[in-house]
Amino acid sequence: MLGPAIALGGYLLGSVSPGLILAKRRGVELRRGGSGNIGATNVGRLLGKRAGRQVLLLDAAKGALPALVARAVLGPDDGWAAATGAAAVLGHCFPIWHGFRGGKGAATAAGVLLALVPPAGLAAAGTYVALKKLSGRASVGSLGGALVGAGCTLALLGPASPRSLMAGALLGIVLVRHRDNLVRLARGQEPPS
Repeated sequence: MLGPAIALGGYLLGSVSPGLILAKRRGVELRRGGSGNIGATNVGRLLGKRAGRQVLLLDAAKGALPALVARAVLGPDDGWAAATGAAAVLGHCFPIWHGFRGGKGAATAAGVLLALVPPAGLAAAGTYVALKKLSGRASVGSLGGALVGAGCTLALLGPASPRSLMAGALLGIVLVRHRDNLVRLARGQEPPS
């Protein structure tokens, strides 16, 4: 019963939205401005780059923290540790505390990978930074980071590892949550971040 309880805790922590909390403290309705998203990119647009970086780090931390707890208590190869990581990202995307209307999951997914597969997490984070800088678009960095993170996890652990399955699921979540960005990128209409 410990594994499911930790996974539930991961979902509940993932459901906390630092972007919405910070914006509300500053009198800004995050969902009504910019892209309407609750993540770091929109926070950066509406509240400044410093606030955006703070939310990026907090979103990653809320993925890393429950994953680290699961890793310490259950072990890195336990299926419930992987499920905890996925649950934290699902919490970010579909937060119970905020009407199930959340963000796109990339930063939280990177935090999970940093905790459960550190080399893959570092590769994902590095890819995000590099591609965002090169393209000027956070969506390109997020998509590239998720792809590299999943690919590195698969290469390091093989396809049968629960963490590889989790990384594949995280990639799927990030792709689905970025579907509008993918359409705009394909049309050449994605605005810079």
